[in-house]
Amino acid sequence: MEIRTGGLHTSEVISLLEEHHQDMLMHSPPKSVHALDLSKLEQADITFFSVWQNQALAGCGALKALDKSHAEIKSMRTSKDFLRQGVAKLLLEHMLIQASARGYKKLSLETGTADAFKPAQKLYQQQGFTECLPFADYQQDPYSTFMSKDLG
Repeated sequence: MEIRTGGLHTSEVISLLEEHHQDMLMHSPPKSVHALDLSKLEQADITFFSVWQNQALAGCGALKALDKSHAEIKSMRTSKDFLRQGVAKLLLEHMLIQASARGYKKLSLETGTADAFKPAQKLYQQQGFTECLPFADYQQDPYSTFMSKDLG
């Protein structure tokens, strides 16, 4: 599998991001959905990554700089055809390496609380993330779980 930086405007990426947003709306009310749309993923403080196997999009995710020492994982999604094949783990490990290389001391994320989010929560826990209080502009929300990991 190949991890690429950028490439937001391919039809495959756009479709996967739309699917991601619609899926989030199935499990959380709109005010509790924090998935970024294409225009927000293009902002200068965000680096977008996609995972490809040959010509097939396997997944995506992004790193958002919160400040010089703290970043956030955004828009993690695995394509349906690649579920349970290690795509999310590969991408998460890549983003952890990228965050450390950029000098971030802490990496945080927000994910849902519904059963559909349990596999993601488990992956984050396996990679050393622990639950934390809301960060950045987030507020306490029964539909959100906040997690972070110290990077050194």
